[in-house]
Amino acid sequence: MINVRPEEVRALAWSWLYIFSVLSSYYIIRPIRDEMGVAGGVDNLPWLFTGTLVGMMAVNPPFAALVKKLPRERFISIAYRFFITNLLVFVLLLKASTAAQSIWVGRVFFIWTSIFNLFVVSVFWALMVDVFNAEQGKRLFGFIAAGATLGGIAGSSLTAALAPYVEPTHLLLASAALLEVAVFSVRHLSRLSEALRLRPTARAEEAPIGGAVFSGLTHAFKSPYLLSISLYILLFAITSTLLYFQQAAIVNHSFADRPARTAFFAQVDLTVNVLTLGTQLLLTGRLLRVLGVALTLIIIPGLTVVGFVTLALVPTIVIIVMFQVLRRAGNFAVARPTREVLFTVIPREDKYKAKSFIDTVVYRAGDQIGAWSYGLLSFLGLGMTGIAIAAIPISAAWVLNSLWLGRRQEAMATAQVSP
Repeated sequence: MINVRPEEVRALAWSWLYIFSVLSSYYIIRPIRDEMGVAGGVDNLPWLFTGTLVGMMAVNPPFAALVKKLPRERFISIAYRFFITNLLVFVLLLKASTAAQSIWVGRVFFIWTSIFNLFVVSVFWALMVDVFNAEQGKRLFGFIAAGATLGGIAGSSLTAALAPYVEPTHLLLASAALLEVAVFSVRHLSRLSEALRLRPTARAEEAPIGGAVFSGLTHAFKSPYLLSISLYILLFAITSTLLYFQQAAIVNHSFADRPARTAFFAQVDLTVNVLTLGTQLLLTGRLLRVLGVALTLIIIPGLTVVGFVTLALVPTIVIIVMFQVLRRAGNFAVARPTREVLFTVIPREDKYKAKSFIDTVVYRAGDQIGAWSYGLLSFLGLGMTGIAIAAIPISAAWVLNSLWLGRRQEAMATAQVSP
């Protein structure tokens, strides 16, 4: 199923446990977040996305300061335990709040979960592109991503089964426990880098990365390559948000019961993750080896063009759900592992700082643009068909960006291995 070498097996196993724990933790609370967002009113979702962007901008400088001063094992553990503490605070708030207060707690939780998701996953992949090189990434990242999918299946299955019977606070405690398992995995994985022979000495590996606190931001906009990655993330986020808002509006009108909405979101997540897993195990690695980074990277942007064209012609709930499921599964199975290979050829400081900035702030900026664009288009009287038509040229630009970016990565990877 995968071309893994003996010296890579232990690192691959710890990577699986790490991402399995993180995604299980997230997918336990994702349906709770989505239900709270709908319960607070679909019209408020653009403001929640604004709050998420502000939160991302606030979190990045402290994280960059930790990266500057501490070895990676320590700054990753501190970041994850910060989120564990947050989860425990939300447990107390949800238990103590009245029905009216719980709406506001839910809105804050929606913002927090959106920050938590991108941040903890970005940190995971930053460690992956630091531990593995570009050649290993092509062979192993699809298989590692399957661990994320299994975690998503476990988390969403747990919530789908227990949501009608168990209080959300109990599920949040389970999410916090899984994050501690991730911290445990980081310690072991970080110490295996020398076995992969990618760093000269263990001591140099664990030295603080250094650099400036705001170098993640400055490098992301000074480098044409990183700027192109930022554009890729921005276009992906804009199109994702347009789809998310259309789905949220439909669900809000289709389900009056809060547990039913939570279960529906969990079932969608489960379907996405099952489809993703099969693709990751059977196709992702082979696609990267056969097609290369450039052609593999354009698969999901191309699917997005086709999806919005179809939605414009047949604007039904069945089409939008099918489009959402195929696109999300394709992103997790194909686009995300391929996208992470892009970061294997950049300097080590950029792998943690610039990557974190791009994966979080730039991503949420795309959410912001998509959210308010959806509101503007709806205000102008455009329905599902009109919004889909507006998204087609954005998706086409994403295809061109992906092609250039993939070819540039291939050239940089070749230059790094040349004598």
